[in-house]
Parts: sequence; C-alpha cells; structure tokens
Amino acid sequence: MNRPQHRSLLTKREREIFELLIKDYSTREISTKLGISEKTVRNHISNTIQKLGVSSRTQAILELLRLQELSIN
Repeated sequence: MNRPQHRSLLTKREREIFELLIKDYSTREISTKLGISEKTVRNHISNTIQKLGVSSRTQAILELLRLQELSIN
C-alpha cells in the first residue's frame, strides 16, 4: 500500500521551473526547454513568489530549499 505524500506547495510546472532556476537556466532557456512562453515562465515564478510571501526569485529559492520543497543535486 502506498503511503500518502505530503502536499507540495508547488505545482508540477512550478517545481520544474525552480529546479531549472537553481541550475542557473535563464527565463528564455527554461521557456525553450519546457516549450512554453517566457511570459508563462515569469507568471509561474511570480505566482510562487506571491505564494511564499517573498520578494524575489532568490528569496523564493532559499525559502523552497529551507522548506525542503527543492534540493540542490
């Protein structure tokens, strides 16, 4: 029987984007890799920043690492 996983703060797409951000991908590189527009990438980042109550991408990454929503591989 599968054990329930904890509910993530991030959507699948937000997680994909932030995993690429911590690998130093640019907004343009992320949009190309995921096949979405740069505006959509920025929207996902903005939504995550707002969700976390922080004011920058860097703060969002640090908070996601602290919350163990992301890890540096």
